[in-house]
Amino acid sequence: MRIAVSFQPSAISLLTLKAAGQHWSLVTCHFPEALAPLPSAMLSPAELGYFMPAEWEPHEAIWLSWPQRRDTWPDAFEDVPPVFVQIARLIAESELVRINVDNPVMAKGVKYQLEAAGTNMEAVRFHYNPTNDAWVRDHGPIYVVRDRDGIRERAILDWDYNAWGVKYEDYQRDNLIPSRIADEFQETRFQPGMILEGGSIDVNGRGTILTTEACLLNPNRNPSLTKQQIEERLQQNLNVSHFIWLGDGIEGDDTDGHVDDMTRFVSEDTIVTIVESNPGDINYRALRENRERLQGVTDQDGKPLRVIDLPMPDPLVVEGIRLPASYANFLICNTIVLVPTYRSPKQDGEAIEILQSLFPTRRVVGLDCTALVWGLGSIHCVTQQQPKVGRIE
Repeated sequence: MRIAVSFQPSAISLLTLKAAGQHWSLVTCHFPEALAPLPSAMLSPAELGYFMPAEWEPHEAIWLSWPQRRDTWPDAFEDVPPVFVQIARLIAESELVRINVDNPVMAKGVKYQLEAAGTNMEAVRFHYNPTNDAWVRDHGPIYVVRDRDGIRERAILDWDYNAWGVKYEDYQRDNLIPSRIADEFQETRFQPGMILEGGSIDVNGRGTILTTEACLLNPNRNPSLTKQQIEERLQQNLNVSHFIWLGDGIEGDDTDGHVDDMTRFVSEDTIVTIVESNPGDINYRALRENRERLQGVTDQDGKPLRVIDLPMPDPLVVEGIRLPASYANFLICNTIVLVPTYRSPKQDGEAIEILQSLFPTRRVVGLDCTALVWGLGSIHCVTQQQPKVGRIE
């Protein structure tokens, strides 16, 4: 195996090239004072003790990539930044908000909007990371952590990103976001050598992962990898051992079936999943089949998982296009849970009530995302959590 080492200020970049049938990987390790031994870079994140934490574990911050691509919301872009303002304002009540912007001029404009809405600006940080689009759940870093001697450490998984199977031509800036953030924070960065979006997976932080065949096995992502090989990559990088595979996603989801639009963990032993009550609805069959797959499902230790149903909102159709409106696209913060609503009073209230019962120590807040979902995503899609590090309390 050949190893190339390049030196930067306070950093080492270690590139492990393909050899002996292993996949490409890149580890960037930063050592401000001294160099660490190189051999550990040969190990996978799981072998080094890293794992992907559950979303309800303590955060340092939530990432946003501020919207600027007008074509994502055709003829309705002006309605979108105000939704981002409200998302940021609510998150800032719970934890830091880190916002990717192109430059200081853009930051100044966003700051003005946030201040006008009464946002706690002491909890807002701007980062000059140019983006193509706003879907940071998919183009941002996926974090893993490890606990050593009572201290939680953090690293970044820099999966490849191709705009959901090259559905959009311009995504090169987005693909650089994890590496830019790793450089800024001087954090270890692993490159698993596989295309993966954050919205396509969900974990309970103990070894069980939710995902979909429609997305991860789609040939527009990793055509050279088998299902077994994909599971191996996820095991090596996320430290998961038990897979729950669902089928197709909901209508209008151009990600090919992200699980965060359908089924989510809300605790180590509890899952929520959306169901459609109307047999005539286009989503009825796929959601019924996914619900059947969850019947009798277990966790990594073979213990039964509790499955709670969430309703679907009334069909949301704009210009003849059925939008992927779903209450499963909620965001868990340190002290609040943000739930997208869609002007379906009965179902909006029911979804909030169900989630409030599942998060008794957090305030569950509904936020109208009718304008946001015209871009084919909602709250979870435009956010990404950054786990808290330091002494474990």
